[in-house]
Amino acid sequence: MPMNTPEWLKPGLVGALVGGIVVAVAGFAGAGWMTTTAADRMGQTMADQQVVAALVPVCIERAGSDPERAAKLATIREPTTATRRRDALLATGWATIEGNLPASRSLATACLAALDQRNGALPRS
Repeated sequence: MPMNTPEWLKPGLVGALVGGIVVAVAGFAGAGWMTTTAADRMGQTMADQQVVAALVPVCIERAGSDPERAAKLATIREPTTATRRRDALLATGWATIEGNLPASRSLATACLAALDQRNGALPRS
């Protein structure tokens, strides 16, 4: 014996499916919903930025207390590109975070900007 389905079932299911798709698209596109991966990536980026901001004063303090500060600053001033200046600052060890083997490039970039502000844009030789 065949089962009779109500006439409204097919349009109701299609409406529910279309409505679900519209809600999902509106949520992700306009309401700020995001996937777990995107949220994790954004959270990690924000955490990294906060760590760098917290460690810039440590880098500045290391630069200020380094007995070879003048020579190292002269080395940092020499390169003409920002990348080479950052690499020169990395070589000083001022942007090395204790417990991490490689120096932090993002910390070096932020430290270089802070040193530029404190020292009148670290005039190049």
